Amino acid sequence: MELQGSSHTPSMDFHIVTGGIGDYHLNKHKPWIESSYHGVITENTDVVLLDPPLVALDKDAPVPYAGEICGFDVQGLGAPFKAVVLNSTSGEGQLQAHGPIDCEHQREYTFIIQAHDCGTGPPGSGEKRSHKAVVHIQVGDVNEFSPVFGQSEYHGSVTEGKVSDSILQVQASDDDCSPQYSQVCNYQIITEDTPFAIDHNGNIRNTESLSFDKKSHYKILVTAFDCGQKRAVQDAVVYIHVKPICKPGWQAWKKCVDYEPGMGSKLLFPKMHLETCERSVSWIRITVELVTSHVGKGCNREAQSERSLQKLCGASSGTTELLPTHNGNFNWTATLVTDGGQDSNLIYRFDGRQAAKIPDRVVPQNLSDQFTIATWMKHGPSPGQRAEKETLLCNSDKTEMNRHHYSLYVHNCRLVFLLRTDYTQTDSFRPAEFHWKLEQICDKEWHYYVISIEFPVVTLYVDGMTYDPYLVTDDWPINSPQIDLQLTVGACWQGGEVSKAKFTQYFRGSLSGLTVRPGKIESQNIISCLQACKEGLDITSLEGLGQRIKFHFNPAQSLVVMEGEDLEQMNEALRKVSYMNSRQIPTPGVRHLRVSTAVQCFGEDMCISVPDIEAVVMVMQPSKPHITITGVEHLTVPASNLAQGLSLFRDLHIISTVTKGDEPTYNTDHRSGVFTHNLDYCDIMVLGEELRAGLESLELHRSALLGRQLEYTNSTTGMSIYGVDSISHYADVIREVRYQSRQAVDSVRSFRLICSELNGRYTSNQYTLQVNILHREEATEHVNHVMAPPKYMQMIHPMVVESNTHSLAVPSAATVVIVVCIAALVVVVALGVHHLYQTRYKEDMQAHKLQEKQLDWDGLCLSITVNPLESFKELQPAEELIEEEDDDEDEDISSAESDSDEETTTSVIHHQTTMQWRKATIH
Repeated sequence: MELQGSSHTPSMDFHIVTGGIGDYHLNKHKPWIESSYHGVITENTDVVLLDPPLVALDKDAPVPYAGEICGFDVQGLGAPFKAVVLNSTSGEGQLQAHGPIDCEHQREYTFIIQAHDCGTGPPGSGEKRSHKAVVHIQVGDVNEFSPVFGQSEYHGSVTEGKVSDSILQVQASDDDCSPQYSQVCNYQIITEDTPFAIDHNGNIRNTESLSFDKKSHYKILVTAFDCGQKRAVQDAVVYIHVKPICKPGWQAWKKCVDYEPGMGSKLLFPKMHLETCERSVSWIRITVELVTSHVGKGCNREAQSERSLQKLCGASSGTTELLPTHNGNFNWTATLVTDGGQDSNLIYRFDGRQAAKIPDRVVPQNLSDQFTIATWMKHGPSPGQRAEKETLLCNSDKTEMNRHHYSLYVHNCRLVFLLRTDYTQTDSFRPAEFHWKLEQICDKEWHYYVISIEFPVVTLYVDGMTYDPYLVTDDWPINSPQIDLQLTVGACWQGGEVSKAKFTQYFRGSLSGLTVRPGKIESQNIISCLQACKEGLDITSLEGLGQRIKFHFNPAQSLVVMEGEDLEQMNEALRKVSYMNSRQIPTPGVRHLRVSTAVQCFGEDMCISVPDIEAVVMVMQPSKPHITITGVEHLTVPASNLAQGLSLFRDLHIISTVTKGDEPTYNTDHRSGVFTHNLDYCDIMVLGEELRAGLESLELHRSALLGRQLEYTNSTTGMSIYGVDSISHYADVIREVRYQSRQAVDSVRSFRLICSELNGRYTSNQYTLQVNILHREEATEHVNHVMAPPKYMQMIHPMVVESNTHSLAVPSAATVVIVVCIAALVVVVALGVHHLYQTRYKEDMQAHKLQEKQLDWDGLCLSITVNPLESFKELQPAEELIEEEDDDEDEDISSAESDSDEETTTSVIHHQTTMQWRKATIH
């Protein structure tokens, strides 16, 4: 039993051991896997889902090691995967990525996988490998990208009136890798209320017909969605232009053109061209018209008075202006209604109730068989079938009778001039009435009429064109006693044959610049100058234009006509048409433009019709000048000195300033580069009673007018200096005006000076000068030689002194010493005669009842005691005060016209001495 037992147990152990050892060292089979795998991995993850699952089988199982799976080998260039054994006994494994997989980088992977067992022992020796299997991996996409449009802006166009299936196409793309997320499945217009739609392919169409006139441009926003409904981050902007149906016409022109005064010429159509809709033209005519009938007298004309304008145009002198600007010397137009608006031209409007009598002193007395009547007139049809006569100008009997000696009137849109000669000149039947029938008389537009009388021939000029009368009627000459005549404007005076004298045959319309001048009109050029416009159309340059283009301007340059055969040359010619206004201060406001076109095509009379265009030129508001007159306001003079004449305005200064922007510009005639203005009249008016004829007068020597464009008229009410000339010339002439009195009665005479620019549109301040007249000088004559201060110390008033550099001269030290010495000498003499002077002075004052308030202490020779030392000590502060005053004066008149050369040093002494004498003690 023991043997058996011992033999059995070892036998069993051997079997087991033998069996174990034999199996352990025996690896008969290699692992088995599928021949191919397909897997999916979602991007940004690391686990691959394989189909079928990764499992390796070994027939050696369950033998340890030989039947166990120790690993999987991934074989492939750059394959970012690895295989791990999840269970070595079951052979289950898992395919994993080394890191996150990006589908956009690579969507598929193919590589080889092979399994191996654990071999025959722990070291892994004797392992066997399976066959190689192919693994196909697809990367699953994640919708991480939004659609992006290929362009940020899209542009398209559609013809008006048409519905298009596709105006344009927008396109967006998506950077995701899968068809699901990389495809754009939908487009959408996010702008509301638009007549457009978009399909899933991005094609935009209009849902209704569009109108270019209603809206020519559209702007819409479009977005896109991918198939995962992810929206584009940036929307696309789509611009759609509505193309008008091709219509012949002008393109690229501006409705309004701004014009700044003083800029010269400005192009009106710099980019304009004609659209012919692909029709070939053989001839084209373009007419550009500037409409200015609403401005002033039909346009911006010369803004001077008619009298000044006739002088500028070269007409002979002697013109009598019957409708001048109202002022002190010309006051008969005060009751008339003016309608000047913003324009400088003075316009009188007559509504059938206004008229004016011309004073006898103004009426031209030397009219003979040759004289000229000129006027601007705007007149319309008169109401009623048989309208009454409307008188512009009439010279009739003042009393007793009712005869018209000469007159100009309108009757039933006919202009009639009546001239009845005196019986003393002839007793034969002679032409008396001259009739013209013209459209201009009643077209409600401004026209310039000139009636030139060279009896028996009478010629009418309208806007420079000559017209002969269509009817001339004869009449007997007037046989009349000596009856005074009355010249009237706006109606005719009926002084006789009625119970009460009155006006009759009133005029209805507007008049301006009515003048009468002896002698015939000199030339057609003068008429053209008198009625010329200062604004109009112009061609900037003819360079580069074809020689075959024909240009035509009307006399007023308000109309230009161009004809040619080449379309491009005609386009270029029109681009060079400009507006100009040479008026220094033009009338602001609108000027209308009209362009009309006629076109012919090859083989056709009229091929296309080009509509007219309307535009405007907006003349901007000009800068306004401000005229300032300064000078001495009080003068005191002995009556005896007036017989030789007193210079009233010796210290006159005139300034004209223009504010441009925020800084004023001063007028000057002595420095270049500064804007200069001209005056057209200055009136010196006598305040209070008129001058007594034969005893008092204002005098101006003719030599003062030499070399200047000035004339003057003189009367007992004042003096008028007129003509277009510079401020400095006016100031020089006015300084020469003298007041003369041969028998002074008044104690005070006052004069007022007003100057005008642009025919009264801009006037100066009213500068008033008062002259105090001392009628008895006996009280001071007996001490004149001993008590009177030096001659240069008598005129004591504020004085403005100018040199060529507009600075005051400073007196030298020697001059100061002389002043002090003279003052000391006066003191010594004054002490000796003081008592005698006081006695005589009081007696004379009582005898003549002169009051102290009538005396100008600045101009009298008085007994004054002066402390020379006090004067010498106070001299330096006085100089400083003078310099301060002078600085202020220089600032005020820095750009005024220069005075005629004066003794600057002496003038300063006047000023300084004035200050010293005012410190004196009066006894």
